[in-house]
Amino acid sequence: MAQKPRSISATAPRLGKALKRSFFDRSVHEVAPDLIGATFLVGGAGGIITEVEAYHHTDPAAHSYRGPTPRNQVMFGPPGFSYVYRSYGIHWCVNFVCEEAGSASAVLIRAIEPTHGLAAMRRRRGLEDERALSSGPGKLCEALGITIAHSELPLDRAPIALHARTEAPEIITGVRIGITKAVDLPWRYGLKGSKFLSKRF
Repeated sequence: MAQKPRSISATAPRLGKALKRSFFDRSVHEVAPDLIGATFLVGGAGGIITEVEAYHHTDPAAHSYRGPTPRNQVMFGPPGFSYVYRSYGIHWCVNFVCEEAGSASAVLIRAIEPTHGLAAMRRRRGLEDERALSSGPGKLCEALGITIAHSELPLDRAPIALHARTEAPEIITGVRIGITKAVDLPWRYGLKGSKFLSKRF
């Protein structure tokens, strides 16, 4: 008989203080590394953020670079809201809007280490290996049930919850993935030594 996957509830790490929208009201280059080690939950499922990328409005790779559109309008609003878009018509990706209204900068959440709601995440992804559940922006959105319905939502209200990290992590940086412009900018941040990354640094 197959062994039942262990419950994560008894071993989930202690959550830090809840992050408020004001956390995002500063440079995207400060917010992005500060999110490494924080916990991101949607409807109670999620985990520790292990990899992110920063996008600034002056960056040709940013969706906001050419100005507001119906799709990216939320990026031009106040900080602390979600921006969800479909990548290549296939996968949803979730971003956190940063900086003052009009700046149109955001952090793409690329990967998390699952710590909460693993049963739901496994069911949505149709696999057991926790290292493969959310090791990429599309994978984590599928695992957390994120769709366009989660765009333009405040990051400090249900169903979304963000909790500050409880210890200072060792962070590594590198170039961003899957872009064709501003490819040399080292605006990708990751948790050093993590097994829950979309790609090695």
